[in-house]
Amino acid sequence: MDSASPLERLLRRDRVITIAGVVALCLLAWLYIAAGAGLGMNAWEMSRLALFPHQQTAGVTPDMSGMDMSGMDMGAMAMATESRAWGAANWALMIAMWWVMMVAMMSPSAAPTILLYARVHRHALAQGQIQDKLAPTGVFMAGYLLVWLGFAVAATALHWLLEREAVVSATMMSSQSRWLSATVLIAAGLYQLSPLKNACLSHCRAPTAFLARHWRPHAGGALRLGAMHGAFCVGCCWMLMALLFVGGIMNLVWVAGLAILVLVEKLFPAGPWVGRAVGIALIAWGSATLLV
Repeated sequence: MDSASPLERLLRRDRVITIAGVVALCLLAWLYIAAGAGLGMNAWEMSRLALFPHQQTAGVTPDMSGMDMSGMDMGAMAMATESRAWGAANWALMIAMWWVMMVAMMSPSAAPTILLYARVHRHALAQGQIQDKLAPTGVFMAGYLLVWLGFAVAATALHWLLEREAVVSATMMSSQSRWLSATVLIAAGLYQLSPLKNACLSHCRAPTAFLARHWRPHAGGALRLGAMHGAFCVGCCWMLMALLFVGGIMNLVWVAGLAILVLVEKLFPAGPWVGRAVGIALIAWGSATLLV
C-alpha cells in the first residue's frame, strides 16, 4: 500500500502536469490569436486577404474594430480602418496580442527545456541536494514568459511608430512600403547568418549544458534561470519575429510558419543549417523586392 502523502504522489506526476500545462497554455494562446486577439478582427479572414490581396479590391474587406462597413466605398473604408486610435486600452490590447502570439509561437520549442528543468529539480530533490517540496517549474516558465512580455512591449512601440508613419497598414497590419519590407527581409536574413544568432541558438539547442552552468535553487533561482533562457530565445528569434511586419502580424500562415521554423532550428539535428538556408533565401527575397 502506497503510504506517500498526496503532495509526494503529485510530485511523481510532475512531468505529466508540466506537459499538460504547456500544451494547455499553447492551445489557449493559439485560440486567442485565431479569435482575433480581442481586436475586433477575424484572423482567418485577415490571413486569407493577406494571401490573396486582390480580393480586397473586389469588395471583400475584414471587419475591423466592430465597425459597420456596409454601404461604404473603398476610399471611406480605407479612411475608417487606417485611423486606429492608440489610446491606453488599445495599447494594452496590442501588447497582449504580441505577448500571447509569442507564447503561442515559442512555447513548443521551449517545452523540452521546461521539462528538463522539472526533471533536474526532481532529481536534486531525491538526492537531498535541495529542500523545495514543490518543483518551481511554473516559476521557471514565468521568468521565460516575462522576458517575452518585455519583447511584446518593445514590438508594440515599434508597431505604433510604423503605423503612425503610414508604412504599416492599420487594416492588414503589414508593410505598405517596399523599402521597409526589403530592409526587414535582408536584415533578418543577415541576422540568420550572424555569430550572435548562432551563439544564442547554441544555448537554446543545449538545455542540459545551460541548466548545468546556470542552475540556482529555490523559486528565485528558477525565475532567474527562466529569464536567462528567455533572453537567449529572444536573442535567437527577434529578427524572425520582425518578419511579421512584412507578412502581416495577424496572418496565421506567417505566424504558424515562423513557429515551425523556430521549432526546427531549436530541436532538429539539421536546424542550424535550415536556419542558414532560410537566411540566404530572405536576403535573396529582400534584394528582389528592392529591384522589382
